[in-house]
Amino acid sequence: MSAVLRSSPHDREILRLAIPALGALAAEPLYVLADTAIVGHLGRPQIAALGLAGTVLSTLFTVFNFLAYGTTAVVARASGAGDDERAARLAAQALWLSLAIGLALVVLTEAAAGPLLDALGAHGRSGHFALVYLRIGALGLPAALVTLAGQGYLRGISSLRRPFEIVLAGNAANLVVELLLVYAFGLGIAGSAAGTAIAQAGMGAAFVRELLRPAKQSRRPSLAQMRPMLRVGRQILVRTTALLAAFVVAASVLARVGDAPLGAHQIAFQLYVFLALVLDAVAIAGQVLVGRMLGAGDTAGAHAAGARIIGWSVAVGAAFAIVLLPLSQWLPRAFTDDAAVLHETRLLWPFFIAIQPLGGAVFALGGAVFALDGILIGASDTRFLMWSMLAASGLVFIPIASLSLELDWGIVGVWSGLLALIGARLVLLGARFTSGRWAVAGG
Repeated sequence: MSAVLRSSPHDREILRLAIPALGALAAEPLYVLADTAIVGHLGRPQIAALGLAGTVLSTLFTVFNFLAYGTTAVVARASGAGDDERAARLAAQALWLSLAIGLALVVLTEAAAGPLLDALGAHGRSGHFALVYLRIGALGLPAALVTLAGQGYLRGISSLRRPFEIVLAGNAANLVVELLLVYAFGLGIAGSAAGTAIAQAGMGAAFVRELLRPAKQSRRPSLAQMRPMLRVGRQILVRTTALLAAFVVAASVLARVGDAPLGAHQIAFQLYVFLALVLDAVAIAGQVLVGRMLGAGDTAGAHAAGARIIGWSVAVGAAFAIVLLPLSQWLPRAFTDDAAVLHETRLLWPFFIAIQPLGGAVFALGGAVFALDGILIGASDTRFLMWSMLAASGLVFIPIASLSLELDWGIVGVWSGLLALIGARLVLLGARFTSGRWAVAGG
């Protein structure tokens, strides 16, 4: 903590990048948090349904966050090397790639919605509501992925104010439209899903303009120009899929336990994702700074900036734990008044709190998980990220989750496994940072 309090020449740039990044990052979790608060008061089957359908959509959105992170990494390196023309070409290619993936996802999700929810344990009224939400919400996926690509490009050229403005407008529109559709027009959970899709479409249109603006001479799709993003993106995709698979497994295990544990998991998961955005905003500053410095050939500067990013993440994670610890009695009531769901939430709260300092404030073997993610993505050291995540998820979390179902450990067992997963990642990524093998210079 004292290391963060001491002044550093990187602090001003970290804050300049991280503060607007935080606002832009809040898009999808704020949508689902708004959905959770609105739908939670419709009834237990509805919030349980959102626990499944919302997890699927959030997983799809987050699995493809390589469209943002991969774009940031390659654009930041090009920008650091002074190659603005290449950065502009990459912007257009990011647009075509995100549109192609988004349209394919709509087709696949609509076709597989029923069997997918059945496999996750959907049943009864909550299963019906989950299907309704998933099929409507999936229509917003192409625009959501374009939003990711747009944010990735603008971060790479260190322009973070514009994404924040677009996302802020989209969130305001989402809240107003959802309230109208759910309550004024009486559309229930279907109105919540439709409101989110409409807001995503508006944001996607704004980011299309940003992505096409700089590439006036080369806007056509080009596989050769996409290849750097695809290489980094493929590895980030596997890493993110392994991480999100852990949360999907958690939701699936709890769906088989009952609606109350699943509803409690939905509340805690969305709060965790939202709070993690603050740490991820600092990590994005790390992506930009490290990528830009390595592109310019400054490996020493990249290492110093990375160390400072870790220090900030340490302090923020510790602050989360202190603030959240006493809030278990009233914060979940903002999302539901169901007694059984609130009881399950109180059971998992100590594990939810423990994740915050472990994810951002435990300084062991080189740094904090979120900061290290950002540093290694900025360095394009995504191969290591991929394999370390596969090891932590497959060898740590999955066995604990399986035992939780077999031995009836319930929500406490599932969240103990999530805590162990983050601890394993901390050790692996910290060792990589201290090795210095990630700091490879070049545009």
